[in-house]
Amino acid sequence: MTIPFNIGVLQLSMEPARETVIMAKACEDAGFDTFWIAEAYPWWRKHSFEARSSTAILAVIASQTKRIQLGWGIISPYTRHPVQIAMEARVMQDLAGDRFLLGLGASKIFMKEIGEGEGEKVGPATVMRESIEIIRGVLKGDAFEYQGKVFSANVPELKSDAHTSRKIPPVYVAGTGPAMQRLGGSLGDGLLTASITTPAFVRYSKKNMEEGAAKAGRDASNLIVGCVIVGSIGRDSRKGKEGAREQAAMYLANKVQNIKGSADVLLESAGITFAELQPVADAMERGGRKAAAQAVSDELLRKVCPIAGTPDECIQKIEEYRDAGCTHIMLEIWGDDRTGQAKLFGDKVLPHFKNKT
Repeated sequence: MTIPFNIGVLQLSMEPARETVIMAKACEDAGFDTFWIAEAYPWWRKHSFEARSSTAILAVIASQTKRIQLGWGIISPYTRHPVQIAMEARVMQDLAGDRFLLGLGASKIFMKEIGEGEGEKVGPATVMRESIEIIRGVLKGDAFEYQGKVFSANVPELKSDAHTSRKIPPVYVAGTGPAMQRLGGSLGDGLLTASITTPAFVRYSKKNMEEGAAKAGRDASNLIVGCVIVGSIGRDSRKGKEGAREQAAMYLANKVQNIKGSADVLLESAGITFAELQPVADAMERGGRKAAAQAVSDELLRKVCPIAGTPDECIQKIEEYRDAGCTHIMLEIWGDDRTGQAKLFGDKVLPHFKNKT
C-alpha cells in the first residue's frame, strides 16, 4: 500500500462558525485534500479570539461540503470521555461518511489550564491508549466492556436493524514527545505533529513512529505522518510571508512555552533558543499578536520554516517537507484574505503535487 501525499488546511476553532464554514468551502473549491479543525481553548481570549467546540463546527462543515476530507485535528480525552468521543464520531460518520478522520491528542495547553494530568501517576500515553481502544470498541458495534487504569466503559451490542455505520474511522495520534509518537506507530493509523514543525522535526518524529510500529509488528509505510505547518501566500514574497510571521509569533510566544519540556526538541530541531523567543513573548505581553509579529526577525521566521511567500517558494517548502517524510501537510493559513490565499494555493501550488505519492 502506498500512502498518497496530501495537502490540507488546519484551522483553530477560535473564529465565528460562519467564517470557518466559508473557509472550509473555499478550501474544498481550491482543491485541498483535507480540512482539519483543531480545538482552541480559552487562553486564546488573550488575543481577542473565543474558543468554540471543534466537533460542533466540523459537523456543520460536513453538512455543507461534498468532497473534502474532514478531520478533528485534534480533540482531547481530557475534555471528553472516549464513549462521548465515539458518539460524536457517529455524527461525523452520518454527515461525512468515509471523509471523516479522527485526530486525538492530550493537548498539554488545555491540561495545564484545567489542572488535568498534574501529579497523576498515569501518563498521557496511557490515557491515549485507553481512549483509542474504547473509541474503536464502541464504534465496532459489538457488546463492549472495558476497565482500564483511567477509563471504563460498558456498552451493549448495537442491534442489527439499527441504521448506523459500524465502520471505524482512521485514528491519528498527535504527539510531540517520543512516547506519544511511538504510540502513533504502534496503535494509531499515523502521527500528527504540532505547530512549529520543521523538516528536521519531521525526521525525528517519523523515526519515533517507525520504532513504535516495529515494536508492534506493524508496517510503518502504511501510516501517515501529518505535520501542522504555519503558512501564508501572496504574489509578492514579503507580503506573502506576513500571515506566517504573525502565526509563528503567536505560537512561539505561547504554545511552545506552554508545552515546555516536550517542546524542547521542537525548538532544537528548528535551531531556536529560548533567548530568541523572549523578545517575541515580551512584545506579545505588551502589544498583542501584531506587536509580536514585528518582533519575529527574518532569521527567526526562516528557522520556523513556514510554507510561505510566493507560489514558487511555497512549492519549494512543501517539497522539503515531503522529502523529510511528511505525507500529509496540515497548513495553517493566516493573514489577510485567507479565502483568497486558499484560491491562490489551489491555482498555483496544488497542481504541482497532483497524482504525486
